[in-house]
Amino acid sequence: MSMVTISTALTDAARRLDAGGIENSRGEARLLLSHVLGFGAEKVIGHPEFEIDDAGMIELESALSRRVRREPMSHVLGKREFWSLNFRVTPDTLDPRPDSETLVEAVLKHVVDRGRRLRVLDLGTGTGCLLLAILSEFPNASGVGMDISQAALDVAKENSETLGLDKRAEFLRAEWDTGLAGEFDIVVSNPPYIPTRELNLLEPEVALFEPRLALDGGIDGLAEYRALGPVLVRRLRSQGIALIELGAGQSGPVGQIMTRVGLDILDQRHDLGGVARCLVLRHAPALTNC
Repeated sequence: MSMVTISTALTDAARRLDAGGIENSRGEARLLLSHVLGFGAEKVIGHPEFEIDDAGMIELESALSRRVRREPMSHVLGKREFWSLNFRVTPDTLDPRPDSETLVEAVLKHVVDRGRRLRVLDLGTGTGCLLLAILSEFPNASGVGMDISQAALDVAKENSETLGLDKRAEFLRAEWDTGLAGEFDIVVSNPPYIPTRELNLLEPEVALFEPRLALDGGIDGLAEYRALGPVLVRRLRSQGIALIELGAGQSGPVGQIMTRVGLDILDQRHDLGGVARCLVLRHAPALTNC
């Protein structure tokens, strides 16, 4: 096999990705080349004359074939950046998305003292991205990530070790808070919220490759919020806050579910697309007789 330059490989890769319906094909081709060659993107851009050996071209072909089949880029690369941290991602975990960073931003808005000794609970932790991002911002905080999937928990634990946060993070397998003791200053959750009938309408990267368990919110997309509400009431300290992610158009019905179980809406946060993406909740004040 003759040597191929970065310039030629980049052009061919972008063409194939574009033909496969991949948006930003040039940018994704550059990412794949960076991954295969172990270069930063700046070297891929700045050294178009660099020749790729046979082993590199074989690896690039494998990565391209996976991406053209619409396997998520995070699966091909084995990682995804979230909150400027790198997280390992597998088919057993939901892909961390920028929308979910809205929850971390909301925590920082409402908990100003970064030195507090906080206890954090992440329900449905997946890769551990929410819990670990929060712990990275609060050096005296510790927390628990819970998930029903042991495979996801294994990934989360590996991420905590890679990020040097494993001494402050514990991961437990359970449905919601089964077997858990104690209350927490911060509770976060990104529950499944896609209505079942819409799952097959999602983009192929999600519908074909992400775990349905982490996506399926039941007939109306609200089933897991109904289960989550009482858990938040049990696990939230009296002055604590809960932050839950929402699907588009769900802030009203989810807010009603939460107020019915005794929680107040403290804040509503929007993502960069203007979607109401996060509800910040606290215990409703106890009513007293006058």
